[in-house]
Amino acid sequence: MNMKIFPFLFALLLNHLCMQAQNTSQDEAILKIKKTKDFEVSGKGDAANWRETSFVQLTHRKGNKKYASQFKILYSDKGIYCLYVSQDSLITSTLREDFADIYNEDVVEVFFWPDEKSNIYFEYELSPYNYELPILVPNYDGKFLGWRPWHYEGDRLTRHAASINKTNGNVTSWTAEFFIPYTLLAPLQNVPPVSGTSWRANFYRIDYDNNSSQWSWMPTRKNFHDFEKFGKIIFE
Repeated sequence: MNMKIFPFLFALLLNHLCMQAQNTSQDEAILKIKKTKDFEVSGKGDAANWRETSFVQLTHRKGNKKYASQFKILYSDKGIYCLYVSQDSLITSTLREDFADIYNEDVVEVFFWPDEKSNIYFEYELSPYNYELPILVPNYDGKFLGWRPWHYEGDRLTRHAASINKTNGNVTSWTAEFFIPYTLLAPLQNVPPVSGTSWRANFYRIDYDNNSSQWSWMPTRKNFHDFEKFGKIIFE
C-alpha cells in the first residue's frame, strides 16, 4: 500500500469521528417534560408543582456578566408552564408595555417549534416588570418577522408574573413565571402535545447591565432565531 495515503485516510477517520461526536451531542440535547395539574403563577415559583421537576442550567454564551441562570418547565392538559430564576445585581427594564421590543433590555425567552415540517415557531418573552411579548415567527432563509396574536383574549391569554428579589435593599435576582395555553398555539401543528410528543425548543436570557450578556440552553450560530439548532423536548 502507498504509505502516502495514510495521512489522507487518517484525516478522513478523524473527520468521521468528529461528526459522530457532534451528532451524539445533538442527539443528547433532549429535555423530558413532566406532566402536572394546572396551578396559579405568582412570579415567585412557590407553587408546590414546581417541586415535581428540577432546574436546568442555562449556559453563558456572550458578554462579561456570568450570572447564574436557570429554568424549569412543566406541561398540563391545558398548556405549558415555565419558570426562570436569573441572578442579577442591576435591573435594566424601562419598557413598560406589552408587545414592546423588550428584548433590548433584561428579558427571558422561550421558543417552541412543534412541527419541523414548517418554518414557523412560537416565541415568548417576559421582562422583570412582567411585560410580555408573545409572537408567531415565520422564518425563511433567516428572514423572520414576528406576528402578534389576533383576538388575544379569554382562554388564549397567557398567565404571567415576575418578581425582583432583593437582600438588604440590593437586587440579587429576578424570577419570571408564565403559562402558555395551547389555545394560543392553535395555528401551529402537533399541538396540543400528548405523552411521547416531541418538539424542538430553546430557552434564553439576555441581560444589559453594561453591554449585552446572553445565555441559552442550546448554542446558536448567529442569533436566538437559529431554529435549526434548537434542542428537543419530549412530553412524558
